[in-house]
Amino acid sequence: MSVRREYPTAPIPSAHAIILRGDTVLLVRRAHPPSQGRWSVPGGGIELGETISQAAEREVREECGIQIRAGPIIDVADNIVRDRSGRVQFHYVVIYVQGRYVGGEACSASDAADAGWARYEELEGLDMHPAARQAIRRAYAMRHGKVES
Repeated sequence: MSVRREYPTAPIPSAHAIILRGDTVLLVRRAHPPSQGRWSVPGGGIELGETISQAAEREVREECGIQIRAGPIIDVADNIVRDRSGRVQFHYVVIYVQGRYVGGEACSASDAADAGWARYEELEGLDMHPAARQAIRRAYAMRHGKVES
């Protein structure tokens, strides 16, 4: 990605996929700031000329070796991190999409320090950005025909 990630001049759009398989969700542990060390769903910056779906599919493949088909948007959230002086150090507009598992074995690659499948019940005990946790909850609610606001 050629856009400056740290201290950007504009928000950076990113696509992240929530892949549910049985009673598990695919998670990655971020290897780089701003969420280094935290668990999240795989995804990253949208490249010029790339659709949201294409970006989500590429990022999942690059980060954890899983092939998916991107589906509808589940949620959109801001991730704004300010430095000690109050300047915007990172600013992402995170687009969460539903991802349908196609194949592959979860492994950490690219920007992921770790990758694997976690049971829904395990999510509360993981260090995770609240927006990612909320998007996963929404995906589970949608799967079970419940409306979540």
